[in-house]
Order: sequence, then C-alpha cells, then structure tokens
Amino acid sequence: MNLSLVIPVYNEQENLPFLFDAIYQAVSPLNLKWEAIFVNDGSRDQSLAGLTEQALRDPEHIRVVSFRRNFGQTAAIAAGIDHSRGEIIVLLDADMQNDPADIKMLLDKLDEGYDLVSGWRKNRKDNAVTRNFPSMVANSLISYVTGVKLHDYGCTLKAYRRDVLEGFRLYGEMHRFIPVYASSVGAKITEVAVNHHPRKFGKTKYGLERTVKVILDLFTVKFLVSYGSKPIYVFGGTGMLLIIASVLLLAYLIVRRIFFMVGILSSPFFQIGVMFFILGFQSVLMGLIAELLARTYHESQKKTIYIVHKRIGFPPENS
Repeated sequence: MNLSLVIPVYNEQENLPFLFDAIYQAVSPLNLKWEAIFVNDGSRDQSLAGLTEQALRDPEHIRVVSFRRNFGQTAAIAAGIDHSRGEIIVLLDADMQNDPADIKMLLDKLDEGYDLVSGWRKNRKDNAVTRNFPSMVANSLISYVTGVKLHDYGCTLKAYRRDVLEGFRLYGEMHRFIPVYASSVGAKITEVAVNHHPRKFGKTKYGLERTVKVILDLFTVKFLVSYGSKPIYVFGGTGMLLIIASVLLLAYLIVRRIFFMVGILSSPFFQIGVMFFILGFQSVLMGLIAELLARTYHESQKKTIYIVHKRIGFPPENS
C-alpha cells in the first residue's frame, strides 16, 4: 500500500458524498495503490450508513472504523493510523474545508526528501474572532515553546511518512502536536499553503474552550519531548535550585547572627529557607518516582485510547 488517507468523521452525513467524489478525483489519477480509512467517531446522524454503503460499493479503497461513542478527533486519528497500511499517511477533515485536490502537492513535497509536509490554511475561511485569532495565538505559542516553527498546527491536512508516526501515542488534543514528536526523532519538516473552504453543511465542533485544552496539552508535550525519558532533569533540577536557595538563606542568617547578633529563629527568612529545603528534597524524590514511572511506561504493553465497535471493508484477517 502506497498511500493511506485517514479521515475522522463526526456528524458529516451531508458532506460525505462530496468528499467521496473529491477524494476519487484527487487520488485516482496518481497511479498509486491507496486506501481511505474513515473513522466514524460516534456520529449521531446517518454518517455511518453513508460510510458503510461506500465501503461495500468500493471495498478495494474504502475502509471504515466505527467507535461506539464519541472519543474525539485525536482518538479517531490514532485509530485511523493504527488501521492504515500505507507507506505515506495523509490526514484530512471530513467537513470539506480541507481540499483533497491538495494531496498531490503534499506528496510532491514529500518526494523532495521531506518526512512531514504540513498544510497551512493561509487564507482561512473561519470566524476571525472565535477561530482564527485564538488559533494564531496558539500557533505562535506552540512554535515558540517547542522550537518547531509552523504557521498552522491546527490544520489537519498533513502528509507523513509512516516511520515518523511510530514510537508515541496520542492523547487529549495532541494530534496537532505530531510535528513536534516527529521533529524530536529527526524528521525533516516543511509547510505548504493549502486551500481552505467555508463550511457548507453542518457546524463546527470546536470553540474557544479548545484553546485552553491545547495550551494544557502543550505543557505535556514539552515535558514528554524534552524530559519524557529523563524526568529527573526537570524535577531534580527544580529541587536542587530550591535546596541551593535554602542553603544560601540559612547561611545568610548564620552570618548575620555571628556578626550582627540578629536572631535566626525570629526571622521570616528562616521559615522560608526551611520550606525551600523541604520542597527541594520532595522535588528530587518526585523526580526519582517519575523516573520509575517513565521506565514502566516505556516497558509496558501498548494500550489504545479508543474502542472499535466494527470494521468494514478490511481483509478477513483484520476484521
């Protein structure tokens, strides 16, 4: 399998017929062996019926993974990747705001030697206040904190070589941070401007509250990428700084007592110094515990973050 398209679907019954047509028009001329993995993320409309009908009509190309309930976009993407077989994986949304016609441009860019090509919705057709501005702030913050400079982390339309997607699991809203994980293993990343269309059917599933989730996940990603294998560095480093501050404060109090006859116990710096020492010691111990947890995490068996209800269109050994 040369190419796998991974497409999360949640209440997109009106868009699916147009999406099928656009995918066939975009991918069929490429002369590649391809598949499209549609992940029904607990849709409450007739999306699953439409996906099932298309999978039965074209079992060679269309695969459907259906969840029992809504697990979220990240879980749907993780499931699609897990069930895909292509050497190259392209992610895109089902709402027809991403343009499947851009897939060829992404693949051409991969052929230039890149491992990951990220779409950039340069002329984004969303609400400027509730979608575009928060996204711009989040993208700038993620680029600054992680060092991976991209204009549009939130654009689902991206192309990946399979090997850069291995070795990590996705949680929360972390699908947008895949470029950061890929960069941490040495992937060569670039960005290209892609088309973005206004939504014609249905309504967006995201609002301003998603920005808060993204920022919280950013803390996790930064920790996992920078300190995931050696958490003692962050906990132990913080602990050592607190202990050093404590020692300096207590030394100051002792010197002041010897030369100026000022009481130690009556000074608030004494309580602060003792508190810093205790917090520093606890932080070092937390670092050691985190090291044990990291070892357990890396050595334990993998566990998915989703539950598959049914699979349609897969070979018998995978169904």
